[in-house]
Amino acid sequence: MPFSVKQQEYLDNATHRWNIKTGATRSGKTFLDYATVIPKRILATQDNGLIVFLGNTQRTLERNIFEPMRKIYPASLVGNISSGTNTVMLFGKRCHAIGADNVRAVARIQGPGFEYCYGDEVATWNRDVFQMLKSRLDKPNSTFDGTANPTYPSHWLKTFLDSDADIYHQHYIIDDNPFLPTKFVENLKQEYEGTIYYDRYILGLWVRAEGLIYPYASQAVVKTEPRDYSEYQIAADYGIHNPTCYGLFGKANDAWYLVKEYYHSGRESNSPKTDDEYHDDLVSFAGSLPIRRVIIDPSASSFITLMRRRAKFRVTEADNAVLDGIRNTSTAIAKGMLFINDDCSRTIQEFNAYSWDDMADDDKPIKEDDHMMDAIRYFVQTNRLALPTMRSITDEIREHKRW
Repeated sequence: MPFSVKQQEYLDNATHRWNIKTGATRSGKTFLDYATVIPKRILATQDNGLIVFLGNTQRTLERNIFEPMRKIYPASLVGNISSGTNTVMLFGKRCHAIGADNVRAVARIQGPGFEYCYGDEVATWNRDVFQMLKSRLDKPNSTFDGTANPTYPSHWLKTFLDSDADIYHQHYIIDDNPFLPTKFVENLKQEYEGTIYYDRYILGLWVRAEGLIYPYASQAVVKTEPRDYSEYQIAADYGIHNPTCYGLFGKANDAWYLVKEYYHSGRESNSPKTDDEYHDDLVSFAGSLPIRRVIIDPSASSFITLMRRRAKFRVTEADNAVLDGIRNTSTAIAKGMLFINDDCSRTIQEFNAYSWDDMADDDKPIKEDDHMMDAIRYFVQTNRLALPTMRSITDEIREHKRW
Protein backbone atom coordinates (compact mmCIF):
# COMPACT_ATOMS: atom_id res chain seq x y z
CA MET A 1 0.00 0.00 0.00
CA PRO A 2 1.14 3.60 -0.52
CA PHE A 3 1.98 5.89 2.37
CA SER A 4 1.74 9.61 2.93
CA VAL A 5 4.81 11.79 3.24
CA LYS A 6 4.46 11.78 7.03
CA GLN A 7 4.00 8.02 7.19
CA GLN A 8 7.08 7.39 5.05
CA GLU A 9 9.02 9.81 7.23
CA TYR A 10 8.12 7.69 10.26
CA LEU A 11 9.20 4.49 8.54
CA ASP A 12 12.55 6.08 7.71
CA ASN A 13 13.26 7.60 11.13
CA ALA A 14 11.53 5.48 13.81
CA THR A 15 14.77 3.78 14.86
CA HIS A 16 14.87 4.98 18.47
CA ARG A 17 14.01 3.27 21.73
CA TRP A 18 10.77 5.31 21.92
CA ASN A 19 8.94 6.10 18.67
CA ILE A 20 5.75 8.07 19.22
CA LYS A 21 3.30 9.75 16.86
CA THR A 22 0.99 12.42 18.30
CA GLY A 23 -1.49 14.77 16.72
CA ALA A 24 -4.79 15.00 14.93
CA THR A 25 -7.39 12.28 14.83
CA ARG A 26 -7.81 10.41 11.50
CA SER A 27 -4.41 11.63 10.32
CA GLY A 28 -3.03 8.17 9.51
CA LYS A 29 -1.03 7.54 12.68
CA THR A 30 -2.56 4.22 13.66
CA PHE A 31 -3.17 2.97 10.11
CA LEU A 32 0.56 3.01 9.45
CA ASP A 33 1.14 0.91 12.56
CA TYR A 34 -1.35 -1.88 12.01
CA ALA A 35 -0.63 -2.04 8.27
CA THR A 36 3.17 -2.12 8.41
CA VAL A 37 5.03 -1.10 11.57
CA ILE A 38 3.67 -3.76 13.93
CA PRO A 39 4.22 -6.74 11.59
CA LYS A 40 7.79 -5.63 10.85
CA ARG A 41 8.63 -5.12 14.51
CA ILE A 42 7.20 -8.48 15.56
CA LEU A 43 8.99 -10.38 12.79
CA ALA A 44 12.27 -8.69 13.78
CA THR A 45 12.08 -9.77 17.45
CA GLN A 46 14.73 -12.21 18.71
CA ASP A 47 12.69 -13.96 21.44
CA ASN A 48 14.67 -12.38 24.26
CA GLY A 49 11.68 -10.67 25.91
CA LEU A 50 7.90 -10.32 25.85
CA ILE A 51 5.89 -8.68 23.09
CA VAL A 52 3.24 -6.49 24.73
CA PHE A 53 0.36 -4.36 23.47
CA LEU A 54 -0.95 -1.70 25.82
CA GLY A 55 -4.11 0.34 25.20
CA ASN A 56 -6.68 2.28 27.15
CA THR A 57 -8.53 -1.03 27.54
CA GLN A 58 -8.25 -4.44 25.96
CA ARG A 59 -11.46 -3.62 24.07
CA THR A 60 -9.93 -0.49 22.50
CA LEU A 61 -6.89 -2.51 21.47
CA GLU A 62 -9.20 -4.93 19.71
CA ARG A 63 -11.11 -2.13 17.99
CA ASN A 64 -8.16 0.06 17.04
CA ILE A 65 -5.44 -2.49 16.27
CA PHE A 66 -6.34 -6.17 16.02
CA GLU A 67 -9.62 -5.90 14.14
CA PRO A 68 -8.10 -3.64 11.43
CA MET A 69 -5.16 -6.02 11.08
CA ARG A 70 -7.56 -8.87 10.34
CA LYS A 71 -8.91 -6.82 7.43
CA ILE A 72 -5.44 -6.88 5.86
CA TYR A 73 -3.81 -10.14 6.98
CA PRO A 74 -5.16 -13.72 7.00
CA ALA A 75 -6.44 -15.37 10.18
CA SER A 76 -3.33 -17.57 10.24
CA LEU A 77 -1.26 -14.44 10.98
CA VAL A 78 -3.62 -12.41 13.21
CA GLY A 79 -5.46 -14.32 15.90
CA ASN A 80 -8.03 -13.40 18.55
CA ILE A 81 -7.41 -12.33 22.13
CA SER A 82 -7.67 -15.23 24.54
CA SER A 83 -9.76 -14.17 27.54
CA GLY A 84 -8.04 -16.77 29.70
CA THR A 85 -4.46 -15.70 29.03
CA ASN A 86 -4.94 -12.15 27.66
CA THR A 87 -2.69 -13.07 24.77
CA VAL A 88 -3.05 -12.99 21.00
CA MET A 89 -1.04 -14.79 18.30
CA LEU A 90 0.41 -12.34 15.76
CA PHE A 91 2.66 -13.50 12.92
CA GLY A 92 3.52 -16.70 14.77
CA LYS A 93 4.41 -15.01 18.09
CA ARG A 94 2.48 -14.89 21.33
CA CYS A 95 1.74 -11.29 22.33
CA HIS A 96 0.20 -9.92 25.51
CA ALA A 97 -2.79 -7.52 25.29
CA ILE A 98 -3.33 -5.36 28.39
CA GLY A 99 -5.54 -2.40 29.29
CA ALA A 100 -3.56 0.47 30.81
CA ASP A 101 -6.24 2.87 32.03
CA ASN A 102 -6.14 1.61 35.61
CA VAL A 103 -3.31 1.47 38.15
CA ARG A 104 -4.02 -2.27 38.57
CA ALA A 105 -2.30 -2.77 35.21
CA VAL A 106 1.04 -1.96 36.90
CA ALA A 107 1.05 -5.41 38.50
CA ARG A 108 0.29 -7.03 35.14
CA ILE A 109 3.44 -5.68 33.48
CA GLN A 110 5.86 -6.27 36.36
CA GLY A 111 8.41 -9.04 35.99
CA PRO A 112 9.93 -10.05 32.64
CA GLY A 113 11.44 -7.50 30.30
CA PHE A 114 9.81 -6.42 27.04
CA GLU A 115 11.53 -6.78 23.71
CA TYR A 116 8.78 -4.93 21.88
CA CYS A 117 5.86 -2.88 23.14
CA TYR A 118 3.13 -1.15 21.18
CA GLY A 119 1.08 1.60 22.83
CA ASP A 120 -2.35 2.74 21.64
CA GLU A 121 -3.98 5.96 22.96
CA VAL A 122 -1.03 6.50 25.31
CA ALA A 123 -2.34 9.79 26.73
CA THR A 124 -5.34 7.89 28.18
CA TRP A 125 -3.18 5.53 30.24
CA ASN A 126 -2.67 5.61 33.97
CA ARG A 127 0.63 7.41 34.56
CA ASP A 128 1.95 4.68 36.89
CA VAL A 129 1.58 2.11 34.11
CA PHE A 130 3.76 4.20 31.82
CA GLN A 131 6.34 4.64 34.59
CA MET A 132 6.52 0.87 35.08
CA LEU A 133 6.80 0.36 31.31
CA LYS A 134 10.04 2.36 31.30
CA SER A 135 11.71 -0.24 33.51
CA ARG A 136 10.34 -3.15 31.44
CA LEU A 137 12.02 -2.06 28.19
CA ASP A 138 15.31 -3.43 29.49
CA LYS A 139 16.65 -5.43 26.53
CA PRO A 140 19.43 -4.10 24.28
CA ASN A 141 16.98 -4.11 21.35
CA SER A 142 13.85 -3.05 23.28
CA THR A 143 11.62 -0.82 21.16
CA PHE A 144 8.36 1.04 21.69
CA ASP A 145 5.93 2.38 19.07
CA GLY A 146 2.93 4.39 20.17
CA THR A 147 0.28 6.92 19.25
CA ALA A 148 -1.63 9.57 21.15
CA ASN A 149 -4.02 12.44 20.63
CA PRO A 150 -2.85 15.56 22.49
CA THR A 151 -4.53 16.85 25.63
CA TYR A 152 -3.46 19.64 28.03
CA PRO A 153 0.16 20.90 27.94
CA SER A 154 1.07 19.76 31.48
CA HIS A 155 0.08 16.14 30.77
CA TRP A 156 2.72 13.64 31.89
CA LEU A 157 3.13 12.29 28.34
CA LYS A 158 3.93 15.76 26.98
CA THR A 159 6.52 16.14 29.75
CA PHE A 160 8.11 12.84 28.68
CA LEU A 161 8.10 13.82 24.99
CA ASP A 162 9.95 17.03 25.88
CA SER A 163 12.59 15.15 27.89
CA ASP A 164 16.03 14.05 26.71
CA ALA A 165 15.07 10.36 26.48
CA ASP A 166 15.87 8.47 23.26
CA ILE A 167 12.63 9.51 21.50
CA TYR A 168 11.58 9.96 17.91
CA HIS A 169 8.47 12.14 18.18
CA GLN A 170 6.39 12.94 15.11
CA HIS A 171 3.52 15.45 15.00
CA TYR A 172 0.49 15.15 12.70
CA ILE A 173 -2.29 17.50 11.58
CA ILE A 174 -5.37 16.16 9.83
CA ASP A 175 -4.22 17.50 6.46
CA ASP A 176 -1.20 15.20 6.63
CA ASN A 177 -3.49 12.37 5.52
CA PRO A 178 -4.02 12.67 1.73
CA PHE A 179 -6.21 9.55 1.67
CA LEU A 180 -9.17 11.19 3.44
CA PRO A 181 -12.00 12.43 1.20
CA THR A 182 -12.20 16.23 1.18
CA LYS A 183 -15.82 16.22 2.34
CA PHE A 184 -14.98 14.03 5.32
CA VAL A 185 -12.23 16.44 6.41
CA GLU A 186 -14.54 19.44 5.98
CA ASN A 187 -17.22 17.77 8.10
CA LEU A 188 -14.77 16.87 10.85
CA LYS A 189 -13.38 20.41 10.97
CA GLN A 190 -16.90 21.81 11.15
CA GLU A 191 -17.85 19.49 14.01
CA TYR A 192 -14.96 20.73 16.16
CA GLU A 193 -14.84 24.36 15.01
CA GLY A 194 -14.77 26.89 17.83
CA THR A 195 -13.91 24.34 20.53
CA ILE A 196 -10.77 23.14 22.24
CA TYR A 197 -11.09 19.95 20.21
CA TYR A 198 -10.34 21.76 16.95
CA ASP A 199 -6.86 22.67 18.21
CA ARG A 200 -6.24 19.18 19.51
CA TYR A 201 -7.97 16.84 17.04
CA ILE A 202 -7.53 18.87 13.84
CA LEU A 203 -4.27 20.76 14.42
CA GLY A 204 -2.78 18.22 16.84
CA LEU A 205 -1.77 20.82 19.45
CA TRP A 206 -1.25 20.36 23.19
CA VAL A 207 -3.35 23.31 24.34
CA ARG A 208 -5.04 24.33 27.54
CA ALA A 209 -8.83 24.21 27.84
CA GLU A 210 -10.01 27.78 28.47
CA GLY A 211 -13.16 29.87 28.17
CA LEU A 212 -16.68 28.68 27.45
CA ILE A 213 -17.09 24.95 26.97
CA TYR A 214 -19.88 25.41 24.41
CA PRO A 215 -19.08 28.76 22.74
CA TYR A 216 -21.59 28.22 19.94
CA ALA A 217 -24.47 26.93 22.08
CA SER A 218 -26.64 29.88 20.99
CA GLN A 219 -26.99 28.29 17.56
CA ALA A 220 -28.88 25.41 19.21
CA VAL A 221 -31.59 27.65 20.72
CA VAL A 222 -34.82 27.56 18.70
CA LYS A 223 -38.33 28.92 19.07
CA THR A 224 -40.62 26.89 21.27
CA GLU A 225 -43.41 25.57 19.07
CA PRO A 226 -45.43 22.36 18.55
CA ARG A 227 -43.56 19.56 16.79
CA ASP A 228 -44.45 16.02 15.85
CA TYR A 229 -42.19 14.17 18.27
CA SER A 230 -41.77 10.47 17.56
CA GLU A 231 -40.01 9.61 20.85
CA TYR A 232 -39.51 11.07 24.31
CA GLN A 233 -36.77 10.55 26.90
CA ILE A 234 -36.00 12.28 30.18
CA ALA A 235 -32.48 12.93 31.52
CA ALA A 236 -32.01 13.73 35.20
CA ASP A 237 -29.31 15.12 37.45
CA TYR A 238 -30.10 14.39 41.10
CA GLY A 239 -29.33 16.07 44.39
CA ILE A 240 -30.82 16.46 47.85
CA HIS A 241 -29.40 19.79 48.96
CA ASN A 242 -27.83 20.30 45.54
CA PRO A 243 -30.30 20.88 42.70
CA THR A 244 -32.27 18.15 40.99
CA CYS A 245 -33.18 18.81 37.39
CA TYR A 246 -35.03 17.00 34.61
CA GLY A 247 -34.84 17.57 30.88
CA LEU A 248 -37.56 16.30 28.57
CA PHE A 249 -36.13 15.44 25.15
CA GLY A 250 -38.26 14.87 22.07
CA LYS A 251 -37.15 13.51 18.71
CA ALA A 252 -38.42 15.16 15.51
CA ASN A 253 -37.02 14.90 11.98
CA ASP A 254 -33.88 13.02 13.10
CA ALA A 255 -32.96 15.72 15.64
CA TRP A 256 -33.50 15.93 19.39
CA TYR A 257 -35.04 18.91 21.17
CA LEU A 258 -34.95 19.84 24.84
CA VAL A 259 -38.68 20.42 25.07
CA LYS A 260 -38.92 21.57 28.69
CA GLU A 261 -36.96 21.60 31.94
CA TYR A 262 -37.50 21.10 35.66
CA TYR A 263 -35.19 22.53 38.34
CA HIS A 264 -35.37 22.50 42.13
CA SER A 265 -32.64 23.36 44.63
CA GLY A 266 -33.22 22.41 48.22
CA ARG A 267 -30.46 24.75 49.33
CA GLU A 268 -31.61 27.75 47.30
CA SER A 269 -35.26 27.31 48.23
CA ASN A 270 -34.52 26.26 51.81
CA SER A 271 -36.97 23.46 51.12
CA PRO A 272 -35.24 20.14 50.34
CA LYS A 273 -37.42 17.39 48.92
CA THR A 274 -37.50 13.67 49.60
CA ASP A 275 -37.01 11.01 46.92
CA ASP A 276 -40.76 10.37 47.00
CA GLU A 277 -41.48 14.05 46.35
CA TYR A 278 -38.98 14.17 43.49
CA HIS A 279 -40.58 11.07 41.99
CA ASP A 280 -44.01 12.70 42.21
CA ASP A 281 -42.58 15.77 40.47
CA LEU A 282 -41.10 13.53 37.76
CA VAL A 283 -44.48 11.90 37.16
CA SER A 284 -46.11 15.34 36.85
CA PHE A 285 -43.27 16.53 34.60
CA ALA A 286 -43.76 13.59 32.23
CA GLY A 287 -47.53 13.92 32.23
CA SER A 288 -49.24 11.55 29.81
CA LEU A 289 -46.31 11.43 27.37
CA PRO A 290 -44.93 7.98 26.43
CA ILE A 291 -41.47 8.24 28.00
CA ARG A 292 -39.14 5.63 26.55
CA ARG A 293 -36.75 5.86 29.49
CA VAL A 294 -35.31 8.08 32.21
CA ILE A 295 -31.53 8.49 32.08
CA ILE A 296 -30.14 9.39 35.49
CA ASP A 297 -26.89 10.16 37.24
CA PRO A 298 -25.54 6.72 38.29
CA SER A 299 -24.56 8.04 41.73
CA ALA A 300 -28.24 8.68 42.62
CA SER A 301 -28.56 5.19 44.11
CA SER A 302 -31.46 5.84 46.48
CA PHE A 303 -33.54 7.59 43.83
CA ILE A 304 -32.79 4.90 41.26
CA THR A 305 -33.90 2.23 43.75
CA LEU A 306 -37.16 4.11 44.40
CA MET A 307 -37.87 4.58 40.69
CA ARG A 308 -37.34 0.92 39.96
CA ARG A 309 -39.57 -0.09 42.85
CA ARG A 310 -42.32 2.24 41.67
CA ALA A 311 -41.88 0.86 38.11
CA LYS A 312 -43.44 3.92 36.52
CA PHE A 313 -40.48 4.50 34.20
CA ARG A 314 -37.77 2.41 32.62
CA VAL A 315 -34.54 3.60 34.28
CA THR A 316 -31.11 3.75 32.60
CA GLU A 317 -28.00 4.69 34.55
CA ALA A 318 -26.16 7.35 32.57
CA ASP A 319 -22.79 7.06 30.89
CA ASN A 320 -20.99 9.62 33.04
CA ALA A 321 -17.83 10.04 30.92
CA VAL A 322 -17.33 13.77 31.42
CA LEU A 323 -14.86 14.75 28.70
CA ASP A 324 -16.26 12.34 26.11
CA GLY A 325 -19.75 13.60 26.93
CA ILE A 326 -18.72 17.23 26.55
CA ARG A 327 -17.00 16.54 23.24
CA ASN A 328 -19.98 14.65 21.87
CA THR A 329 -22.40 17.35 23.04
CA SER A 330 -20.30 19.91 21.16
CA THR A 331 -20.51 17.70 18.08
CA ALA A 332 -24.27 17.24 18.46
CA ILE A 333 -24.74 21.02 18.49
CA ALA A 334 -22.40 21.52 15.52
CA LYS A 335 -24.15 18.83 13.46
CA GLY A 336 -27.66 20.12 14.16
CA MET A 337 -28.61 17.04 16.12
CA LEU A 338 -29.49 18.84 19.37
CA PHE A 339 -31.69 21.90 19.88
CA ILE A 340 -32.97 23.78 22.94
CA ASN A 341 -36.44 25.34 23.12
CA ASP A 342 -36.08 29.03 23.95
CA ASP A 343 -38.31 28.83 27.03
CA CYS A 344 -35.77 26.51 28.73
CA SER A 345 -34.29 29.54 30.45
CA ARG A 346 -32.29 27.68 33.11
CA THR A 347 -30.53 25.57 30.49
CA ILE A 348 -29.71 28.58 28.31
CA GLN A 349 -28.36 30.43 31.35
CA GLU A 350 -26.05 27.50 32.17
CA PHE A 351 -24.88 27.16 28.54
CA ASN A 352 -23.84 30.83 28.56
CA ALA A 353 -21.74 30.41 31.71
CA TYR A 354 -20.41 26.83 31.55
CA SER A 355 -16.61 27.22 31.42
CA TRP A 356 -13.35 25.35 31.70
CA ASP A 357 -11.48 25.69 34.99
CA ASP A 358 -8.33 27.51 33.88
CA MET A 359 -6.80 27.05 37.34
CA ALA A 360 -6.88 23.24 37.08
CA ASP A 361 -3.87 21.24 35.92
CA ASP A 362 -6.02 19.13 33.60
CA ASP A 363 -9.31 19.44 31.70
CA LYS A 364 -12.10 20.14 34.18
CA PRO A 365 -15.30 22.16 33.94
CA ILE A 366 -16.02 24.63 36.73
CA LYS A 367 -18.49 22.81 38.97
CA GLU A 368 -20.97 25.64 39.47
CA ASP A 369 -24.51 25.97 38.10
CA ASP A 370 -23.96 23.00 35.80
CA HIS A 371 -26.83 20.64 36.62
CA MET A 372 -28.72 20.97 33.33
CA MET A 373 -25.33 20.71 31.60
CA ASP A 374 -24.83 17.38 33.34
CA ALA A 375 -28.31 16.17 32.40
CA ILE A 376 -27.77 17.09 28.74
CA ARG A 377 -24.39 15.38 28.76
CA TYR A 378 -25.95 12.23 30.23
CA PHE A 379 -28.55 12.26 27.46
CA VAL A 380 -26.08 12.73 24.61
CA GLN A 381 -23.47 10.29 25.87
CA THR A 382 -25.86 7.52 26.89
CA ASN A 383 -27.65 7.68 23.53
CA ARG A 384 -24.31 7.80 21.66
CA LEU A 385 -26.01 10.69 19.93
CA ALA A 386 -23.10 12.41 18.26
CA LEU A 387 -19.98 10.32 18.15
CA PRO A 388 -17.54 12.23 15.92
CA THR A 389 -17.62 11.41 12.21
CA MET A 390 -15.69 8.19 11.67
CA ARG A 391 -14.77 6.20 8.63
CA SER A 392 -14.86 2.43 8.65
CA ILE A 393 -11.68 0.37 8.71
CA THR A 394 -12.59 -0.99 5.29
CA ASP A 395 -12.97 2.54 3.88
CA GLU A 396 -9.56 3.55 5.20
CA ILE A 397 -7.82 0.53 3.72
CA ARG A 398 -9.66 0.97 0.41
CA GLU A 399 -8.56 4.61 0.11
CA HIS A 400 -4.90 3.69 0.68
CA LYS A 401 -5.09 0.96 -1.95
CA ARG A 402 -6.84 3.25 -4.44
CA TRP A 403 -4.07 5.83 -4.19
